[in-house]
Amino acid sequence: MDLVMTGTGSPLPSPDRAGPSQLVQVGARSFLVDCGRGCLMRLAGAASGPAAIEMLLLTHLHSDHVTDVNDLITTRWIGGFPAAPLPVVGPEGTSSFIDDTLTMLGPDIGWRIAHHDDLEAPPDVPVTETAGGIVFEDDEVRIIAAPTDHRPVQPTVAYRIEADGYSVVLAGDTVPCSALDELCADADVYVQTVIRDDLISRVPIARLNDVIDYHSTVVDAAQTATRSGVGTLVLNHCVPAPMPGTEADWIAIAAEHFDGGVLLPADLDRIPVEPSG
Repeated sequence: MDLVMTGTGSPLPSPDRAGPSQLVQVGARSFLVDCGRGCLMRLAGAASGPAAIEMLLLTHLHSDHVTDVNDLITTRWIGGFPAAPLPVVGPEGTSSFIDDTLTMLGPDIGWRIAHHDDLEAPPDVPVTETAGGIVFEDDEVRIIAAPTDHRPVQPTVAYRIEADGYSVVLAGDTVPCSALDELCADADVYVQTVIRDDLISRVPIARLNDVIDYHSTVVDAAQTATRSGVGTLVLNHCVPAPMPGTEADWIAIAAEHFDGGVLLPADLDRIPVEPSG
């Protein structure tokens, strides 16, 4: 199993970091978690693409995590002969979000069907909403969801993807909570959105300071990793974006509270998901 960082950025546009998105590859199979700004360009950079995605898993519906969903739907549809359905899993509200996205795309879908005789039907995007539990399971892969706490954004979920004794947890935006601890238990890799409250609090802008109370700090993420016995902590969606050369500072803060491996990857970094035991 490999984790490919198809977007490590925050809501603020960056030339180096696309919006939040991670690609989990199990052999030839690909599962995409969130679909932020620039996701499809990063998929191309990872030698993947919309047609390769077996399932899209959304942690929540904040705009920065779903910006490229419409592009994923459209590009998969027009590039298929015919395109396979795109299964989407997400928290309550995901069905309405996908319906609204397809409505927004309605004129474009109509034009393409009118112009291409082999496009006979609109995109097929079946949705499963989850509050937690097993959302997918077959002989190779099991995916488990658990509720997280990103209030007032609610509901929100995290995912654990397991295959052949390997496990990766992708937490999205959340503060520490018991359900996340349980989901992370003994995971090999744990990916967590993080902030530096020590840096944000220095900026006298209320709207920026508001992000502190509904995201995990680096310390929070490290303590979650310690409580849950994970192997490697991946710091993601960092706010503020780390200045070049300061990544080690973020890692050092986490290392004060967690004895396992700590990574702060760049876009397109590939992280092997290896058993921590």
